[in-house]
Amino acid sequence: VARWKKQGSAITRTFEFKDFVAAMKFVNAVARLAETAWHHPDIDIRWNQVTLTLTSHDAGGLTAKDFELAQRFDRLT
Repeated sequence: VARWKKQGSAITRTFEFKDFVAAMKFVNAVARLAETAWHHPDIDIRWNQVTLTLTSHDAGGLTAKDFELAQRFDRLT
């Protein structure tokens, strides 16, 4: 998960797209995966950039679930 950066007890990555519509398609795909995994990232949308932040709040930090979901999000691009 090399493109993800550790920030405190979370990992974060910013994805960049050609425009807002492409960014929103990505966000919708992220939402479907997150709901299936029952593990939801924080999502920040800025026109063509989407920043995802993952942590396991109930575990008090990062778990394998965060890294597995990060890899699934990477495969969406």
